[in-house]
Amino acid sequence: MKVPKEINTYCKKCNKYTTHSVTLYKKGKERSTALGARRHAEDKKGYGGQKYPELKRTAKTTKKQTLKLKCKECGRITHREGIRLRKLEIVA
Repeated sequence: MKVPKEINTYCKKCNKYTTHSVTLYKKGKERSTALGARRHAEDKKGYGGQKYPELKRTAKTTKKQTLKLKCKECGRITHREGIRLRKLEIVA
């Protein structure tokens, strides 16, 4: 699916419709020092293995792509969850 690089949509901060630049949201690096990660590492340690079954193969062939919209006027960033698709292309 092709998505335009700029779209005109509502901005909560400006309280009006403004031009937004569109980028694809990407997940950041997980912190190994986070409490959940430390707990999981402790549970995996020694004999016994995983706390829950390790996912061998995924059932779904597509992902819901999230769009990151940045307001051209105020710079506020909002996320918009897209539809399920195999490939998302941002075109000019």
